[in-house]
Amino acid sequence: MQDYEKLGAFYLGRLYDPDAGRPKDDLLLYDSRDLLTHAVCVGMTGSGKTGLGLALLEEAAIDGIPAIAIDPKGDLGNLLLTFPRLDPGDFRPWIDEEEAARQGISPDDLAARTAEKWRKGLAEWGQGPARIARFRDAADAAIYTPGSSAGISISVLRSLGPPPAGAAQDEDAVRGRITATVSGLLTLVGIEADPIRSREHILVSTVLDRAWREGKDLGIGDLVRQIQSPPFERVGVVDLESFYPARERQALAMAFNNLLASPGFASWMEGEPLDVGRLLYTPDGKPRVAVLSIAHLGDAERMFFVTLLLGELIAWMRSRPGTTSLRAILYMDEVFGYFPPTANPPSKTPMLTLLKQARAYGLGVVLATQNPVDLDYKGLGNAGTWFLGRLQTERDKMRVLDGLEGASAASGKGFDRARIDRMLSGLGSRVFLMNDVHEDAPVLFQTRFTLSYLAGPLTRVQIQKLMAPRKGRAEAGAPASASATVPETSRSSAAPPTARAGGERPLVPTEVPERFLSAREGPVAYHPALLGTCKLHYVDAEAGVDLWEDVAVVARLGHDVPPDPWDGADTSTPLDFDLLREPESGASFAPLPAEAARPKSYPAWSRKLAESLYRGRSIDLLRCPALALVSKPGESEGDFRVRVAEADRERRDGDVERLRKTYTPRLAALEEQIRRSEERVERERAQVQQQTVQTAISVGATVLGALFGRKVLSAGNIGRASTAARGAGRVASERQDVARASESVEVLRQRLADLQSQFDAEAATLAVGGDRATVEKVAVRPRKSDLSVEQVLLLWMP
Repeated sequence: MQDYEKLGAFYLGRLYDPDAGRPKDDLLLYDSRDLLTHAVCVGMTGSGKTGLGLALLEEAAIDGIPAIAIDPKGDLGNLLLTFPRLDPGDFRPWIDEEEAARQGISPDDLAARTAEKWRKGLAEWGQGPARIARFRDAADAAIYTPGSSAGISISVLRSLGPPPAGAAQDEDAVRGRITATVSGLLTLVGIEADPIRSREHILVSTVLDRAWREGKDLGIGDLVRQIQSPPFERVGVVDLESFYPARERQALAMAFNNLLASPGFASWMEGEPLDVGRLLYTPDGKPRVAVLSIAHLGDAERMFFVTLLLGELIAWMRSRPGTTSLRAILYMDEVFGYFPPTANPPSKTPMLTLLKQARAYGLGVVLATQNPVDLDYKGLGNAGTWFLGRLQTERDKMRVLDGLEGASAASGKGFDRARIDRMLSGLGSRVFLMNDVHEDAPVLFQTRFTLSYLAGPLTRVQIQKLMAPRKGRAEAGAPASASATVPETSRSSAAPPTARAGGERPLVPTEVPERFLSAREGPVAYHPALLGTCKLHYVDAEAGVDLWEDVAVVARLGHDVPPDPWDGADTSTPLDFDLLREPESGASFAPLPAEAARPKSYPAWSRKLAESLYRGRSIDLLRCPALALVSKPGESEGDFRVRVAEADRERRDGDVERLRKTYTPRLAALEEQIRRSEERVERERAQVQQQTVQTAISVGATVLGALFGRKVLSAGNIGRASTAARGAGRVASERQDVARASESVEVLRQRLADLQSQFDAEAATLAVGGDRATVEKVAVRPRKSDLSVEQVLLLWMP
């Protein structure tokens, strides 16, 4: 079995021999970067389309590439059915008991047979339990169920928030996201709206656009109120009342309000936020395969969710830097109805945007369907790879050929329609024609055995069973909610005072700046503290850091003030809080230490605060020395590790490409020498055969002449005998030439194998991760010369 664990190569199967009706030994290794030009998978039920899709997602996960998989049928959840031990007990909960009854065996027996089938099937394709374990370890896998609590719930309507800061600068991106969001919302309430002509679409878009420009989130309740009373008086040049009278707007507002009030709609308001970054990566930066199961939703709800998700994907990708490496995959199974040739559903525009623009951001789109007539093949001219399985009708084949021809024309390559037509005829199960514009010619291949158990569409109960442990861990680890009160950092910064507040307000010299912390409610009892506000400048040229930070430090005061009151104070920046110039009415006060009533104490405390911050304050960053990357202030470790992984993959792809450019001419030259040598061998063999025939004829003529000619041995007979003998000698010489030529071919083949092994060995050292992706912590201290204490004042705290 050949080695299929190549960098950036997806092991999808083996080349197929249609004449022999079986796969060849040659592997089909698909270059992952070819997915940057997107892919389409077409095949009728039973063609093996689902298995091919799962194999592609498995390979991506093993290569550290995250994926979002939209699952309208429920098949893609099978990615979570991975059993490295291949034990029958692992398969048993997912066995179809009705199938066992049809076969006349017990479910346990069927589980045992299934486990053995998977063990043998994987072995036939050079895989085993270790590769299943590798797949499970390489990426997290989870099933999300919007509008349901069976899997991980997704909150898509809690807040219609503005796009990220990076995407907000792109006017086209913002407009596209608004259009997709509003189209999805109106579909959900049963309104098919044209973005240009529909009053409903224009009104809601204007409301959303105004809120986003002001940086505001809009909940559905806010949207209902703003539809009733919009925060503007004109739409375009027409006054609001003429454009959309209040009475008619009320009907639209009630449609959204009824949706919001529906008990069944509550699940859309719960769960994790619809965040593409969180779908693609775990909080610690591990890639994820996020299966978004929508089989349980109605048509309108599916369209709403898919449209909203595509809009979020566009916003996410535009917030990322460009790349030439595959960064993530969007896979959609059964795209029927979402990208039709003539109709214009809300999902079509954002899907077309992704197909046209996602390549530049490293996002590969894979669309699968069993209904070729329902695809917009003009739009799919952007797809560079087509996986074509068994088709149901001649009409389906013609539509596919039209699409392939358009894709070939878009890539500037020729298209042999008749040849592709012949190759598509008579395809069997799990046999696909791959037409990749990056390759020289289309090929037939048979898909490999999947690492995941293909149990068929998962039910809600099965999804709930799969995701219950994960949801249990999430709930157990959920942080307690924090109250929005005076920051705890301020309250715990030093030893609490022992004296109780209860006296009159102490007399403080006017030279001592004095402030009072606002209290929430009830009688106020103040205790003395020091508040220092400072500016810090962090500079580290090697780490690429140049950051200014405002810091507020609070130190509680007791009866006696220590030599350094800031010793032990919490130097973390408190939350914003209100400071008053006068105390709350009726407040009582704890005693004030004598040092705090002396104006000269404050300059000294200011100097000590500067010393304390310089000694104890720093910002902790993460650095990847090999890739010259440093985390940004406030960037989580998970987000930084994602950046490292992406940069490492780009580095790897670039190194592999340079390696290919180095080795390809040498490999091609050897292959050409082998071709010429093989042609020489064939010529030599032909000459041997020809000489052998001529010699045989000559010898035969001599023998016949001697036997049937004149009785006396003539000179002619002697000459012919000599010629025949020389011919026999030439045959022997020609045979030696064939042997030498064959040896030359074998030598060249060995040189080619050695050179290929050398290439593979060098490529193996370029694997993602390892020392090149090592992350270390670095602490950056503030620059002493730039550290300034703006003020130190007496703070009275409740």
